[in-house]
Amino acid sequence: MPIVGVNRDRLFEALGRKYTDEEFDQLCFEYGIELDDVTSEREMIRKELSKDDASALSEASEDVIYKIDIPANRYDMLCLEGIARALNIFKGRLEAPQYRLADMKGKPLLQLVVKPETALIRPYVVAAVLRGVTFDATRYTSFIDLQDKLHQNLCRQRSLVAIGTHDLAKCRGPFSYEALPPADISFVPLKQTQKFRADELMEHYLANDQKLKKFVPLIKDSLVYPAIYDADRTLLSLPPIINGAATAISLETRDVFIECTATDLTKAKVVLNTVCAMFAEYCAQPYVVEPVEVIDSFGESHVYPDLAPRQIDVPLDYINSRLGLQLEPSTVAKLLRSMQLQVELSSAAAAAAADGSSSSPGSDLVSVPPTRSDILHACDVMEDVAIAYGYNNLSKQIPTTVTQGRELPLNQLTELLRQEVALAGYTEILTWALCSRAENFDAMRCPESAPGSGAVAIGNPQTAEFEVCRTTLLPSALKTIAANKREPLPLRLFELSDVVLLDAERDVGARNERRLVVVHCGKASEFEVIVPDDLAHYQVLNVPREGSSDSSGRMLTGAWGVLSFNQATRS
Repeated sequence: MPIVGVNRDRLFEALGRKYTDEEFDQLCFEYGIELDDVTSEREMIRKELSKDDASALSEASEDVIYKIDIPANRYDMLCLEGIARALNIFKGRLEAPQYRLADMKGKPLLQLVVKPETALIRPYVVAAVLRGVTFDATRYTSFIDLQDKLHQNLCRQRSLVAIGTHDLAKCRGPFSYEALPPADISFVPLKQTQKFRADELMEHYLANDQKLKKFVPLIKDSLVYPAIYDADRTLLSLPPIINGAATAISLETRDVFIECTATDLTKAKVVLNTVCAMFAEYCAQPYVVEPVEVIDSFGESHVYPDLAPRQIDVPLDYINSRLGLQLEPSTVAKLLRSMQLQVELSSAAAAAAADGSSSSPGSDLVSVPPTRSDILHACDVMEDVAIAYGYNNLSKQIPTTVTQGRELPLNQLTELLRQEVALAGYTEILTWALCSRAENFDAMRCPESAPGSGAVAIGNPQTAEFEVCRTTLLPSALKTIAANKREPLPLRLFELSDVVLLDAERDVGARNERRLVVVHCGKASEFEVIVPDDLAHYQVLNVPREGSSDSSGRMLTGAWGVLSFNQATRS
């Protein structure tokens, strides 16, 4: 989980009171975050140095820094502004802000035109403008740190989304998002004074910049590089690597143009909403964001950001049953408001409330702000109610029923079989449940197109060796023998594990089936070698699924599957 360092005094100023370390630690615990460490800039530098460096330490501040451990899905709390806002609302000191778009009636929207070539590398872009922002040194640092934190987690090291921020006073719309050959892109990058060609810049970063070199492979081998230009052909950004120096923001910047290029449009929207919402409080009109019109490569118009709250239907009975409480709708609404969520009763629930009914027959309509992208399901709303109510306040109850855990019949039979096969002199192997199509079908001379064949395929396999879920254990056993050719013969191996088979009758389209494979590799391997007398009384290959049984209640069917081959076929 990300750890955010914030200045203690600035945080207490934003919270409206001072806390002791113990009090603040308790507040963090109540909200579901954790005070990880109390340190200072000077102390952090001292820990990083092998010995005291007087020059570095002399410039370091002794201000107390709180390092706060934030849940990985709370992107709205990756900066001081987000942490202070969440805790203020939680303590009832502030009401949740209403984020909205600026009224642009009679005013032209800034445009960002997307060229079709961008589909070759990073096809999506979203944008927005923060007007009248007031920066100071702390706010500016927090603004940059938020982008870094988002790049590290939600943006997956810029592979999914890259954020660019620019001083709107130094550029002019309409803007264009293009993809050009590296040799056609020349500009002065941020923190540089020399003009670089894009391909030369990649080599420069690989050789000289430890921070940016890790992002270079994202575009280095591409035929085209993404680039954002303004109306005067000033390059704003070479995403996902670096912004241009010409439009760099500073403490004097008042209008900030934010663009997010991406390979995932949904995450780009979340990132844009987060950056805008966190720093819109410093705008001339607090919590008001100016939209930007994006014309995509098909000529269709889209306006970003989308700050409209999402609606989720959450039954009150669902919340109470999961938490073991009997909360009234008004109490649930109050608790959710402290977590930045708004609640409206559905028409059925409102009618019941008007009639004086004690319980709501319908669902509560929960309004989720754009900052809470972590709210995806009713269970997330229920969790927020539990946090606001206080986990320590939940009453402990003895269950009304007593149950005793026991081993599933399938697993019990599996353990018995595993022991017997091992006692017969076979060594157990444990192989991957995923394999390649070639191993599962071609190597077994079983075409995938054959009737009754086919396998569950992985949607986005990271390697050719893990393309499908295995439908048989035999390829893995043969592959194990092939990897152990130097071992003395005979090789006696077995595996008792699951395969995955397509099943149209299941809601997920597939089912697991427990199977046993036994292989014997020797100089003279015959059928009777793999089925000796001490194993002949077992007649199980396809172990039944849980709950399966024959007419007499016994749980065994099928027959042994065997493999016998000699030294000549060992390869």
